Amino acid sequence: MLQGANPADNALEQVKAQMSHPAFTLKNPNRIRSLIGAFCNRNPARFHAKDGAGYRFLKEILVTLNQSNPQVASRLIDPLLKLAYYDSARQQQMRNVLQELADMDNLANDLYEKVEKTLEQ
Repeated sequence: MLQGANPADNALEQVKAQMSHPAFTLKNPNRIRSLIGAFCNRNPARFHAKDGAGYRFLKEILVTLNQSNPQVASRLIDPLLKLAYYDSARQQQMRNVLQELADMDNLANDLYEKVEKTLEQ
């Protein structure tokens, strides 16, 4: 959790590095929430970076979890659904990621409902 919430400039790289640690697995929801959830929810400066890297990273995780654990993916997507709180450039980046998810052929119902509702707004 500390690695995910670390406000350092290289926080995303640190999170990615932690994902390759033997103790981490995307099959363990607690590990996902602890590392990736902390990055997305407790590190707004890095998750909402102007370049959109945090959004693209979360999309990659959501695509993976869509197959293996859509319930966890559904909980993890929440920071992307609050786009109204951000400037227009970030809103557009979040919308782009959400649209890419919506365009998936096999998007789980848990994610589909949240994505579609947000894109309709």
